[in-house]
Amino acid sequence: MARLRFGFVVIAIVLSVFGVRLVQLQGIDPKAYAAMAAREGSEEVVLPAERGAITDRNGVELATSVDGLMLVADPQMTHDDAAAIATYLADELDLDYFQTLTRLREEDTHFVYLARRVPSTIANRVLGELEDRGYKGLSVRRDPMRDYPNRDVAANLVGFLGEDEALGGLERTFDHLLSGTDGKATYEVGGGNRIPLGDSTTVKPRNGSDLNLTIDRDVQWYVQRVLRATVRGAGGDSGVAVVMDTRTGELLSLADYPTFDAKNPLLSPKADLGSRAMSDVYEPGSVEKVLTAASLIDAGKVTPRTHIKVPPYLSRPGAAPIRDHWDHDMLRYTLAGVISRSSNIGTVLAARKFTADQLYGYLRTFGLGQRTNIGVRGETAGLLADPSLWTQVNQDTIAFGQGVSVNAVQMAAAVNTIANGGVRVDPSLVRGTATTDDGTEVGTGVATQHRVISTRAARQTMLMMELVTDVDDGVAPGAAVPGYRVAGKTGTAQRAGKDGGYDGTFTVSFAGFAPADKPRFTVYVVVQNPRNGGGGGSVAGPAFSKIMSYLLRRYGVPPTGTRPSTYPVEW
Repeated sequence: MARLRFGFVVIAIVLSVFGVRLVQLQGIDPKAYAAMAAREGSEEVVLPAERGAITDRNGVELATSVDGLMLVADPQMTHDDAAAIATYLADELDLDYFQTLTRLREEDTHFVYLARRVPSTIANRVLGELEDRGYKGLSVRRDPMRDYPNRDVAANLVGFLGEDEALGGLERTFDHLLSGTDGKATYEVGGGNRIPLGDSTTVKPRNGSDLNLTIDRDVQWYVQRVLRATVRGAGGDSGVAVVMDTRTGELLSLADYPTFDAKNPLLSPKADLGSRAMSDVYEPGSVEKVLTAASLIDAGKVTPRTHIKVPPYLSRPGAAPIRDHWDHDMLRYTLAGVISRSSNIGTVLAARKFTADQLYGYLRTFGLGQRTNIGVRGETAGLLADPSLWTQVNQDTIAFGQGVSVNAVQMAAAVNTIANGGVRVDPSLVRGTATTDDGTEVGTGVATQHRVISTRAARQTMLMMELVTDVDDGVAPGAAVPGYRVAGKTGTAQRAGKDGGYDGTFTVSFAGFAPADKPRFTVYVVVQNPRNGGGGGSVAGPAFSKIMSYLLRRYGVPPTGTRPSTYPVEW
């Protein structure tokens, strides 16, 4: 009987212990113990999402995902050999030795990844070598990797990926759109192995969305080649070229030189990895004159036939006199002659019919001093100071393109306003609508337009610009396109130095559109610091002609067959 009682007491004690433990598990801290059990008896595996493609306007892939592998490890099996494995991977895959060593020795997990987005041939070779050396706990899993099949074509726009993140260009700006969301698979393990009939859950990956650009891959390729030859031929530091569809504002090409190979971006200097067309600011020089002239005509201050006496120089109190790019005696130009011969003095004399507020108001409406917001990181707004800060000296120089700074797309869009009958249309790089990483909606779906000058003022300005490429009266006959009417304007501007003054080097450019009387494309070419002594007409003009000729042929644009401008140059 005593034994029976003792047995009941023992049973009661044991049941009490189990009861206390059950209360602890289910009532006091069930989540913590469940998590502990999950860690010791389960493994979580990443199921990588496939990144969306970046395509041109015709669906040609500029960036795409291709088959790749990730190299993964079970630290419970690699712990003892971690140093040797990390040394090998640092040599073969250029991984950070200490970071890899830490991952190979992590506790409380059966899964870590060592390298992401490795070409399958390389990943399988590395895994085979490690297994041949007797190392356990390593394997490979599917992991789509990024490929840039066109290498340098649009590389400055598209950007590139690092091992774990987007490091530049549109890859970074639209990373949230392109990347999607990785999935995961969780299953029970025992003794380091998956339990065949154990519990498992799977969250499927959500693949990223594609980003469709307005760029035409073939046009981009051609423009980049022309730009490269132009910059090298002139001995310049760099260059940009912009091609816009006049009617829609869509960018068919946005080219930079120097550029880089998107497959091997880190082989190029950091300065070459972004888009100078968007991030660099410069003074546009005489291309600005067409904006000033168009504004004056729209305001009723002048006409293309207005008579202007152009002296050899123009004195200014407290500042250096204004001169033209060539020495001359007193000239008798019309406003059309001032534009075709690119006279600084004539432009200033005409612009003095404006107040500072009036000139500033027009230039702002053309889009100067504000970002285009096409979706490229690092875009500058340029610089157009508030008119309350202008002196007469400031107004004079701004009128002919010094003392104001722009980026290339901003200036192309301003000139395109004249081509588009006086209506400025927002430039676009993305087809449809997409949201950038800072929450800005961009693309053709949200592009706006507004009238800047009258249709009449735009047409009269076009007819003056047409004289620029005239063999007899213009300064840029090399920009002409045989068989077509072309309107354009040269630009040669001093470049600002680090000390705030000008450093003796120049920015040369040419902006124009064709056919002049029925515009289809606007093209803008800029070269920084040419060392061959050339100006906008001789350096950028021929590049413009090549690009425009290619565009008109590619898109089958016929000549209009109408008579060119007959505005008089002199009086």
